[in-house]
Amino acid sequence: MKNRIFCTTAVATAALLSVTACDQPPAVTAQGAAPNGFWQASISLPGGDIDTAIEISSPEGKIQASLVNGQERVRIREVSFKDGELRLRFPAFNNEIRATLVDGALQGDLTIVRRHGEKSSMPFRASRGSATRPVEGGVAPTFDLSGRWQVRFHEPGGSNTEAVGEFAQRGSRLFGTFLNPNGDHRFLAGYVRGAEFKLSTFDGAHAFLFSGKVDPDGAIRNAGFWAGTNWHQNWSATRNENARLSDAYSRTHLKPGYERFEFAFPDPDGTLVSHDDEKFAGKVVLVTIVGTWCPNCNDEARFIAPLHREYRNRGLEVVALLFEHFPEHELAAQQARAFRDKFGIEYDTLIAGISDKTEAANALPSLNAVFAFPTTLFIDRKGGVRHIHTGFTGPGTGEHYERLQRDFRTRIEALLAEPAGTLAAKRTTSQ
Repeated sequence: MKNRIFCTTAVATAALLSVTACDQPPAVTAQGAAPNGFWQASISLPGGDIDTAIEISSPEGKIQASLVNGQERVRIREVSFKDGELRLRFPAFNNEIRATLVDGALQGDLTIVRRHGEKSSMPFRASRGSATRPVEGGVAPTFDLSGRWQVRFHEPGGSNTEAVGEFAQRGSRLFGTFLNPNGDHRFLAGYVRGAEFKLSTFDGAHAFLFSGKVDPDGAIRNAGFWAGTNWHQNWSATRNENARLSDAYSRTHLKPGYERFEFAFPDPDGTLVSHDDEKFAGKVVLVTIVGTWCPNCNDEARFIAPLHREYRNRGLEVVALLFEHFPEHELAAQQARAFRDKFGIEYDTLIAGISDKTEAANALPSLNAVFAFPTTLFIDRKGGVRHIHTGFTGPGTGEHYERLQRDFRTRIEALLAEPAGTLAAKRTTSQ
């Protein structure tokens, strides 16, 4: 089966990168001579290197930069270059790359901020290059990994988490993603060399590396997954074009005895917002349980923000319950404001707690559990919970992302079409 997710995007990406100005001379900015051009970059994890790229330009003396990860291009929101040091900040995630230009190369560190402000650091280096990264070693692939794979991530306690891998191979180049019950691992890119392969990404939020080899029988065993410096697990996979995940509407539900989903949390300015507020009366309400640090939550917000503007005059309200890395309200509020600015959010964003699924479940006792950020509740005009969707499959999943957007729209339009006086079902369903 030709994988439709990546067949067109890989070609489009090649066309996009072929026009990148890879060899521009440095422009003199107010901060010094900007290191303009296309840079092949590596971030070192315990299991190997993440391969990524950075494109830098300085139109009219203002330095700009973007990350390039396979089919994905991520605009870096805060860029500076002064006294030979390049600083790339990702304010939505509080992560940062700082590198010094020495003898034509950039060397430094990527710092990632985790829960409670804990930090981890990974070596970063970059050299000037072209948009097409050569595959080291020049060994021709002995397998074509294109297609769909049934994947099992082996948890430390001995259990397995089911996932689906979808890959597209173009010669030695490999693109793809992993869909899991909580979302996806976003845009991944890498290579196949002989029977060995590697996929990786750094998109400003998480640093992911997947590597392994294909056994002679075509199965993948004892492959590795590294996330930053603190997480590693093994995984295995077999080719299966019929691989599927469980229904995302079947996992999260109201506990017996609850007929409504209730919330009451402060907004960034400290004003308490409750489900009982008049603004929600008779409205269809979409409640999304998120964190600004979560890439899949960012994917959802990019979709939900314009959706809210489109449907609010017909009676749609949206509320985001933010579970942040910082327990201090003001620090969490800063993240919320940056999140609002990033996506042009015009709906309520409430500070609900710390970025922990157990803590989130404790703060929302009507739910059986919080399995994923994001989790999205569809509430009808009578206050009844009609659907709960666990996770979010983002643009890295291609047709799955497009299907999810259509599904959300269909469900919202159906709820908006119900008269406010209609007694709608108050129990969550998976229909």
